[in-house]
Amino acid sequence: MVYQPPPPATPPPMPSPPTPPRRRTGVVVAIVVGATLLACGALVVVVGGASVLYLRSSEEAGQASGGFDEAAGTWQEQAAAIDGIIDYWSVRPDLVEERRHSPGPVDYDVLPPVAGQHHPTWQNCQGDIYDAPIANEHAVHSLEHGAVWITYRPDLPADQVATLAGHVEGTEKLFMSPFPEQDAPISLQAWGYQLQVDDADDSRIADFIRVLRVNASLEGPTATCGGGVTTTGTVPVG
Repeated sequence: MVYQPPPPATPPPMPSPPTPPRRRTGVVVAIVVGATLLACGALVVVVGGASVLYLRSSEEAGQASGGFDEAAGTWQEQAAAIDGIIDYWSVRPDLVEERRHSPGPVDYDVLPPVAGQHHPTWQNCQGDIYDAPIANEHAVHSLEHGAVWITYRPDLPADQVATLAGHVEGTEKLFMSPFPEQDAPISLQAWGYQLQVDDADDSRIADFIRVLRVNASLEGPTATCGGGVTTTGTVPVG
């Protein structure tokens, strides 16, 4: 009997190459035309080094502002329908797009101011009623946060001042103060918008507040009005 050697052992299978870990990607590319941003109320902010598009729906804005009627159109359309309102987004886009912080005095060419450079600290705007002029630089920062600022000439009759205070007192994102340099007896400011009226009983005052309080904010509906400056005086502090 002839000796037969055993067959060679079958080599073990080659191990499969390790599966590379799945790369988690979350890249969102947004191409946004500036005009569309303004029309939709969008805001680009930087969070953790990345640009984030904050797009505020009209429903969200309406809920935040209280009393805003979405069925009547966008807040921009409703603002445009207020007789006598000045829309600086249309007539002075250079003014409303300027929002840098400046620690010192700012020379505003629209008075009372509606936008522009402003102090890093805002004026407290939680239904605050100031009985003396305040610094424009703090007030403009409050407008950026979505507040409506009501100003009046110091010679406005006391009963009319009281009527204005009735709109403001205890209401978040509203504040008022005298403003000696203004031409009209009463003026209302939101970021990029202004309305001047002669009488505190003018129904457009309530319309302006209803449509533009919170909605005109550049910081979104959650921007705070608390923790700001509460002192009076026309020179910015802090």
